[in-house]
Amino acid sequence: MPSPTPSPASLSLPVIELGTTLIILALALCFPRTGASLFVRVEGLLGRLARKRGLSIFIAGAGACLLRLLLFPISPIPKPWIQDDFSFLLAADTFAHGRLTNPTPAMWTHFESFHITLKPTYMSMYFPAQGLVLAVGQVIAGHPWWGVWASCGLMCAAICWMLEGWLPSGWALLGAMLAVLRLATFSYWINTYTGGAVSAIGGALVLGALPRILPNAHNAFAVRLRGFRARDFFWMALGLAILANSRPYEGLLVSLPSLAVLGWQLWKRPHPGIFVLIRRMAPAAVLLIATLGFMGYYNYRVFGSPFIPPYRVNRDTYTSAPYFIWQSARPEPVYRHTAIRNFYTGWELKTFREETGSIAGFLSESGKKLLEIGSFYLSFTLIPPLVMLPWAFRDKRIRFLTATAIVLALGLGIETFFRPHYLAPATALLIALLLQSMRHLRARGRSGLMLVRSIPVACVLLALVRICAQPLHIELASPLKQAGTWAGGTPESGQTRARVLAELERQPGQQLAVVRYPNDHLYPEWVYNAAEIDKSKVVWAREMDPESNRQLLDYYKGRKAWLVEPDCNPPRVIPYPGKGAGP
Repeated sequence: MPSPTPSPASLSLPVIELGTTLIILALALCFPRTGASLFVRVEGLLGRLARKRGLSIFIAGAGACLLRLLLFPISPIPKPWIQDDFSFLLAADTFAHGRLTNPTPAMWTHFESFHITLKPTYMSMYFPAQGLVLAVGQVIAGHPWWGVWASCGLMCAAICWMLEGWLPSGWALLGAMLAVLRLATFSYWINTYTGGAVSAIGGALVLGALPRILPNAHNAFAVRLRGFRARDFFWMALGLAILANSRPYEGLLVSLPSLAVLGWQLWKRPHPGIFVLIRRMAPAAVLLIATLGFMGYYNYRVFGSPFIPPYRVNRDTYTSAPYFIWQSARPEPVYRHTAIRNFYTGWELKTFREETGSIAGFLSESGKKLLEIGSFYLSFTLIPPLVMLPWAFRDKRIRFLTATAIVLALGLGIETFFRPHYLAPATALLIALLLQSMRHLRARGRSGLMLVRSIPVACVLLALVRICAQPLHIELASPLKQAGTWAGGTPESGQTRARVLAELERQPGQQLAVVRYPNDHLYPEWVYNAAEIDKSKVVWAREMDPESNRQLLDYYKGRKAWLVEPDCNPPRVIPYPGKGAGP
């Protein structure tokens, strides 16, 4: 059944957040001494805790995991809904079965879908890190979402560790807690399978290792750390390996400045003897060599050559729009399905042409990217401290982070497409810049101090409102926009497909779901399958021409065939009407 239409009088969470932000701004300006003594006591308590750096890291990671478990009654394991979800779940199922890929299925033209490859093998088009994390959850805990859950906890711990290398310990703990509330509890990073946390871990490890390797070269708060330790080189190498297998382009933008500075400092500044340095770097070197070997072998098994990276086969097969704005659109490929053509030559190619057609189009698309970043990572509550961003940028203590942010901004500007998790490798970097802005604001009189103290309180209150959103009939946002906010959720499209799948799984015997779309269908997509298609209880297939449909039905003659029409309201599921019938 479709979900009930919300009342026109329903409150909206973004409106509540805007109102809360205006209230704390008014309090800071008009009543800056409010609760000062209480804030002092709380800050003293948290300051003593934050000085125990290892404990702070543990609390950040365990707190994220525990909080999400406490919300399990109102926010259970999510249903996949976007193309990326199903693609990563295919990778997870493949890895969980002990394989790197799957043979091309016999009826592969009926199984074509977004972000998966079927030739030369059947597998996700994405880099393998997220799929491996989901596979661990599937194998150990019985469901791939537990891999998402664990990765979000590790992300918050890694962010705390990174921030401790650049900022005072109290601010590092605050930044980690903001990540818990704004990223690891309600956002699509925890409530879908698309990810973000894995590459955020990689970025945090790279950026956090640098001040530990070169403590005196960058940061006054890391002077007590011992430089050139083998474990710090190893953490940086691990971060590089994770980024190379999750979001390599954005990860490269984050990592290149760190590697350049590290190389320069090793060349110009005193360091241990060459043999001592080699010995300390050896574990990191072994890890990176093993990573390169794995990536080459993975590409060879999945895509036919160690030099063909993920994305390449899928993009060459289905798309016209290039990944970078300076490239030219490719000729339209041959499509066997109208819905796939609508997506790639409609939405994708249209976006590319709008962005590259004029300066105004480029600026407009760049503005949309900034709005997405602000909506997801900051929203209204965390925007006020950015008034001090110019002062933070000039701060010598984080000058390197500022330079990295500039490199990242330039690199993102030339990408055609953008979603918030593309920026995930720089999550810890963004939080560090926000915290440094808050530190400058705190030093600007009692009003600035009050505002900085009020922001974490507002985040906690808004998290409580988000928890009560359903019983209080508070709207999160429109179904497609809510995933791009800190308070996101699972759109109805995922729930609807899951209900239809559950109904088919309750039928006796094996089932075949033949999906029919109208000619103008664009979104969402329902045709996705597990790694072992022929062994699945329900097989999803696209309807094609009558002859192809007859071959499909003959191949799966032992299954009960159903016609599924997702665009009907509610979706229609009926026995398939006649052998090989077409639209």
